[in-house]
Amino acid sequence: MIIYTHNDCLKKFNGHAHPEKKERLESIINSIKSSNLKVKFKEAPLADLETISLVHPKQHIEQIFSNIPQEGIIGVEKEPYADTMLCPNSKNAILRSCGAGIAAATDLMEKNERIFCAVRPPGHHAETIRANGFCFINNVAVTARYLQKKYKIKKVAIIDFDVHHGNGTQEIFFKDQSVAYGSSHEFPLFPGTGAEDETGVGNIFNATLKAGTTSKEFISIFDQKVLKAIDKFKPEIILISAGFDAHKRDPLANISLESDDFFKITKNIVDIANTHSKGRVISFLEGGYDLQALSESIIEHLNALKPHI
Repeated sequence: MIIYTHNDCLKKFNGHAHPEKKERLESIINSIKSSNLKVKFKEAPLADLETISLVHPKQHIEQIFSNIPQEGIIGVEKEPYADTMLCPNSKNAILRSCGAGIAAATDLMEKNERIFCAVRPPGHHAETIRANGFCFINNVAVTARYLQKKYKIKKVAIIDFDVHHGNGTQEIFFKDQSVAYGSSHEFPLFPGTGAEDETGVGNIFNATLKAGTTSKEFISIFDQKVLKAIDKFKPEIILISAGFDAHKRDPLANISLESDDFFKITKNIVDIANTHSKGRVISFLEGGYDLQALSESIIEHLNALKPHI
């Protein structure tokens, strides 16, 4: 298994009290390195604007980059709600996070490798022309479009188990039958989207979760409302938006998963990939804001993701 990451992703600074901090990524990398997982670390390249423009207009991305301050931090949203921050080191972190998925697509298709993209900033809240929710470029969406364009993949499934709905991913693919998007998320909760009657053109599958949802309830709902639909869709490739903030320790949500639940959740996704997608999976780090929960859950996720001989 390959892990794409880059030191540039550690340099993005959102403010001392901000939950999306470099320590998230450090805890994940340290956890992987101290485990007995057999992985190969590779440096994420910089994504190019041409590929990013498969999803986001160049002018929009250039506008984001033009707002990067020479010192300090600024928010892209209007005050007092600014929490998607730009700092002097933002550009390369954003481009590496997207570039990881693009490079992963090549490894997936040409070397038949499974990949986890250990990157930040995350991506699933980024809409076509709106950065929000700590996200600037929708990494998973750009990878999906790249796979479709370069490798002529006709059917891509994106499965999102982050505790927050991926409003960006849904918005980008809302009227696209070639991409299925299935999401489980606490509802109501930021960003406020993801009601179960938001179905796109029959390609959007939202599973809403009440605060306090337990492991058993989560897995049952996830299987019935997300995985059954993706199984029926029969994707050629599965991309995962892997957020670990449905963990009971997470400070930004109220779902009660244990660390080892992420093994079961991931294994059920891999089973579908093995059935329909030649086992082809790329996973992207999204949310997860408790360092202990992240350290434990990522190992469970990767253990389920790795090929079992």
